Amino acid sequence: MARRYLPPASLVVLALALWQGAAAAFRVPSWVLPSPALIVQTLWTDRGLLLANTWVTLEETLLGFAVALAAGLGLAFLVHRSSLAERALWPLLVASQTVPVPAIAPALVIWLGFGLAPKIVVVGLVCFFPIVVATVDGLRGVDRELLDALRTLGASPRRLFAEVEWPAAVPQVFSGVKIAITFSVIGAVLGEWVGASAGLGYTMIRASSQLLTAQVFAAIAVLSAAALTLFWLTVALERRVLRWKFRTGGEAS
Repeated sequence: MARRYLPPASLVVLALALWQGAAAAFRVPSWVLPSPALIVQTLWTDRGLLLANTWVTLEETLLGFAVALAAGLGLAFLVHRSSLAERALWPLLVASQTVPVPAIAPALVIWLGFGLAPKIVVVGLVCFFPIVVATVDGLRGVDRELLDALRTLGASPRRLFAEVEWPAAVPQVFSGVKIAITFSVIGAVLGEWVGASAGLGYTMIRASSQLLTAQVFAAIAVLSAAALTLFWLTVALERRVLRWKFRTGGEAS
């Protein structure tokens, strides 16, 4: 395990060392580009502010992701079961991804206000598509001949889904969920940038307007840590649910 993470950790340490050395050697003003040491200091001195706003962003992130997960799984099941729904909805789903979420976020604030709702919608929009696509691909990947054989033996559609289709699709579902949970933090920040009174995205906007660049980078560091934590919690859940996959030599993403 240590060997696996040693190369990326070494690259990160090297990049931070070069950054720190360049900032000192060229005497870059902290409001232009703060040094890693100053960012770490800011993380400590502003820990109360950052922690309070982290909880706000995490609430938006998790609620939006939950909405995306429920809606994404539901729509994927509908598309899988109904050829009419697939023909009607699939092109619209693909077309929806051509609309930049930041472009419609201001309209969401106008329609839903400055509260929690528009942030949840933005997170949901960002997370929704990977979950739908991964789930549909997983359900379509089941061996058709196996399903036909089980039908001839009298298996009901409900039993086929519960005992064959869904278990076979779960690895693909987790692939989509891992992508979505990482994007969810970005969605929450996008929503806060458009209109908010709290959260790490709001903290970044306010700090930037006051040339507190170290605080901006500190907020980015916290956001990155939050996204990585959510990702690895999802990986841990995947390993627990799909023990058979990793026991037989499968690798986590």
